[in-house]
Amino acid sequence: MATRARVRAPELIGKGGWLNTGDQQYTLADLRGRIVILDFWTFCCINCLHVLDELRELEEKHRDTVVIIGVHSPKFVHEAEHQAVVDAVERYQVHHPVLDDPELATWKQYAVRAWPTLVVIDPEGYIVAQHAGEGHAHAIAKLVEELEAEHEAKGTLRRGDGPYVPPEPEATDLRFPGKALVLPGSGTFLVSDSTRHQLVELEPDGETVVRRIGDGGSGGSGGSGGFKEPQGLALLPDGRVIVADTVNHALRVFDPETGAVERVAGTGKQWWQGSPTSGPALEVDLSSPWDVAWWQGKVWIAMAGVHQLWTYDPEAGTVEVAAGTTQEGLVDGPAAEAWFAQPSGLAADGDRLWVADSENSALRYVARDGSDYVVGTAVGTGLFDFGHRDGEAGQALLQHPLGVTALPDGSVAVSDTYNHALRRYDPASGEVTTLATDLREPSDAVLVGDDIVVVESARHRLTRLRLPESAVRVDAVAHRTQRAATEVAPGALRLDVVFQAPSGQKLDTRYGPSTRLIVSSTPVELLVSGEGTGTDLSRELTLNPEVAEGVLHVSAMAASCDDDPANEYPACHVHQQDWGVPVRLTPEGATRLPLVLAGLDG
Repeated sequence: MATRARVRAPELIGKGGWLNTGDQQYTLADLRGRIVILDFWTFCCINCLHVLDELRELEEKHRDTVVIIGVHSPKFVHEAEHQAVVDAVERYQVHHPVLDDPELATWKQYAVRAWPTLVVIDPEGYIVAQHAGEGHAHAIAKLVEELEAEHEAKGTLRRGDGPYVPPEPEATDLRFPGKALVLPGSGTFLVSDSTRHQLVELEPDGETVVRRIGDGGSGGSGGSGGFKEPQGLALLPDGRVIVADTVNHALRVFDPETGAVERVAGTGKQWWQGSPTSGPALEVDLSSPWDVAWWQGKVWIAMAGVHQLWTYDPEAGTVEVAAGTTQEGLVDGPAAEAWFAQPSGLAADGDRLWVADSENSALRYVARDGSDYVVGTAVGTGLFDFGHRDGEAGQALLQHPLGVTALPDGSVAVSDTYNHALRRYDPASGEVTTLATDLREPSDAVLVGDDIVVVESARHRLTRLRLPESAVRVDAVAHRTQRAATEVAPGALRLDVVFQAPSGQKLDTRYGPSTRLIVSSTPVELLVSGEGTGTDLSRELTLNPEVAEGVLHVSAMAASCDDDPANEYPACHVHQQDWGVPVRLTPEGATRLPLVLAGLDG
C-alpha cells in the first residue's frame, strides 16, 4: 500500500452552496465512512471535462462506497455566476454532488494549483492522495479497492446510497446546442444538440424540428447513432456535413440526402502524448475536436483537447497536425511553433482561417506565408487577461469566445461566450465593437441574408438578429483571473514536480526516460535560465529580478506501467498536466515551487 500522510482533510466551504443534492447541505462529517474524491474543476477547462469522463466508470462501479464531489473553482468571472454552474452541471451531465465555490475558499484550503486536481479522502477523513491533470483514473481505481479492503477490515467503511439527487429534466427542443449551419437548397438549419448527443434539423424559422439525427444516447463512435456531445459542423464541397464528434474524439460525416452517418477520422480513443500525430485518419487518435472548417482544400480541426489545429484530407484519408505544439498559451509565429489554448471556433475567409482561442480569450488567425502557415493574434493577450472592452484591437478584451463567423464586408463576428455578447473585429480599422448583448452563452453564429442567427447555448435556442449598422455601447470591464499569485524570490527557484508511481506500478524506463518537463514563461524575460525541455522532473530556475510578475508555464508528463515481472506486456498509463502559475517576485518569497502531478508533497 502506498505511504500515506495523516493529513486531516479541510472542511468543504462554498458560498454558492451545493448542487445535485436536493438542496441538502453537506459537511465532511456527513460523509464519514465513505471514500471521498474531490474533483477541483471549472467548466471552461477541457482537461476538466476529460476527467469527468474518466471518472464515470469508477463512479458507477463503486457507487456504494465512493462519493465524488465536484468542487467548482472558477477561472473566469462568468464561471463564478451560480446559474452558469447550474447550467454547466447539466450541460456536461455531472452525476454527483457539486460544491459551488465562487471565491475559491476550498481551493485555497487544499492548496490546489491547477485545474483539474483530484484529492482522495479516506473513510476516516484523511487525505491519502492528490493528482493533478489527466490520466489518473486507473491509479485512483486501484487505490479505492485498497481503501475498501482496509476499511472494511477496520470496520470504518460505510456502504449505501450516495448523496446524489438528479435535477428535474426540462423539456426543450434543443438542450445546450453548440454549433449551427444552413443546409444549401432547403435553407434549413442543422444544429449540434450537444447535451442530447444528436444533430437536429430545424425549419428556416429556426424553431420547428424537421428531424433528429443520432439515437440520443452517448454511445461509442462506431455505427450511425452514437454521437457524444457533438459540436462543430462544416459543409464539404460534395454537400455532406462533417461533424466534430467531440467526446467520442472523432470526426463523422452526415449526408443530408440519405441520412447516413459515417466515422471518417479518429479511433474513439483520446490522443495522449507520444501517440502518432499523422497517418491514416481512422487509425490516429484525436482529442476533443471542437470545431471544423473547410479551408485550402482540407478540413481544419480545432483540436481543443491538445491546444492545436489539425487537418483532415478526405481524398487521402489522412490527418496531421497543422499548427500548435500542445503547449497551452498564446505564442504567434510559424504554425509549428505557435501556442494555442483550447481553440474552439473556426471560420474560413479567403486567405485567412479565423480561430476563437477560448482559454486565451483571443481571436487568432492562420495565414499562408509562401508554402508554410503562420499564426497571428488580432485580439487578446493570453491566459489570464479577459473582459469586455471595445476599441483598438490591441487594448480590446474578450471572455472565453467559442465561435467566430466571417462577415461579407471582411470583418469577423465573435461569439463572445462568457460576455453573453456578439462582438465584431474589423481588420481594416483594427477596431473591436459590440454588435449585441443580452445573449446567453452564445457559442456560434451563422449568416442568413441580412440577418445573423446566433446559437444561444444556455437559452437552448437559435436567436435571429438583424446585422446592425452601428455598434452597441458597452462600459469597459477588464479582469484578471482571481487566482492569487504565488510569491517567489528573485534569483534561484527550485521547481519540483512531485510524481509517485501508483501502487503496483513503476516508471516505464524500457525505452528511455519516462518523464518529461517543459518550462517557459510569460513574459519571456521572467526566466533568466531553466526554460526548455528535459526529462528530470526537478529543475533549477533563475528568475529575473527586473521582472515584477509573470506566469510560469510548466508541462509535465510521466508514464508508469504495472510492476509485474511475469507480464511481458504490462499495461501502461500516461499522467500529464499543464500549469500556468502566476508568480510575483518579492525578496521574502519562496525559493521552492512544488507542483503535485501524483502523490503528496512533503
